[in-house]
Amino acid sequence: MSDYNRTVLITGAAQGLGRAMALCLLGLGYKIAAVDRDTKALASLKDAASKEPRLEAFVVDLTDFEPAELLANVERRFDQVDILINNAGIGQGQVRPDYHVNSPKFYEVNPSQWSRAIAVNASAVFLLSRVAVKPMMERRWGRIINITTSLGTMLRGGWTPYGPSKASAEALSAVMAADLEGTGVTVNVVVPGGVVNTAMIPMEAPFARDALIQPDVMLPPVMWLVSHAADHVTGKRFLGTSWNADLAPEVAAERAGAPIGWKDLAVLPIRPAF
Repeated sequence: MSDYNRTVLITGAAQGLGRAMALCLLGLGYKIAAVDRDTKALASLKDAASKEPRLEAFVVDLTDFEPAELLANVERRFDQVDILINNAGIGQGQVRPDYHVNSPKFYEVNPSQWSRAIAVNASAVFLLSRVAVKPMMERRWGRIINITTSLGTMLRGGWTPYGPSKASAEALSAVMAADLEGTGVTVNVVVPGGVVNTAMIPMEAPFARDALIQPDVMLPPVMWLVSHAADHVTGKRFLGTSWNADLAPEVAAERAGAPIGWKDLAVLPIRPAF
């Protein structure tokens, strides 16, 4: 199958990083299943795509959804899902809009805020990947790309629940890549590398919007990862800000990539013989 004659399911596709990836991949010829809870933003995405029939919108709230039903709906429209980009995220703005200057302590975060972040940033990654990967394995080809965050953000104070929930997705990505080794399905992580000019950053944030990283920072690594050129690349995380688009993609990937998670620190536990 041609690189471009494939279907990409993107969560959080209506705005920010997801919108940039959806429009870019659509322009390359991919079919796009754009998943988001924001009906108006999805309509705006369709307009930006000139109502191209290769882009179909699916209104879904990832805090409460049936992954198998969503996959079935996408398959009815596009036959199959070849590439899954788990991009949707809930940021710290749900806790308080001025969190960049008034960061919440973990004990100030309420259980509902914690649960919503875990549902979208971690559980939805597991739930969608679990149902999407089985047909990919049968076809011996597939891509799962998970959008997490900078490792420092996962661990620094004042970033509950966003940091821990993204750390869960990061660890899950490493496990998924290991479990899928040799199946033809790859799992990789892409992160912007800093604060990005998206709706996740409230207007109360103390930044000039044009000084922020722009969403198209994700496009070069994602375009490469979904292509046949990256068929044997798995278990890696790529930093958008470190990707030099002037280099050959394989060279840029080598310089911008590292293993998913914290493998350089990992020590396997002692296990008794059995």
